Amino acid sequence: MLNWTQIELAEHSHVSRSTIRDFEGDRHDIHRTTAEQLRLALETGGVAFMDAPGYGLGVFLKNRPVTGPIVDL
Repeated sequence: MLNWTQIELAEHSHVSRSTIRDFEGDRHDIHRTTAEQLRLALETGGVAFMDAPGYGLGVFLKNRPVTGPIVDL
């Protein structure tokens, strides 16, 4: 959503690139504190997390103009 590379996410979150690579590659689980560092970096970058009842956790970009048609599902 932010178009960040693993290196950029590592820099923003202060998490090593190898940890991000291994987590994305499903090589191991992530520690709770590491997950919080990643979430904080993404939120600072403009991503918002929300619980959508009946669907689970969802993400969207904060303060971004709508560029296409809004579709009511």
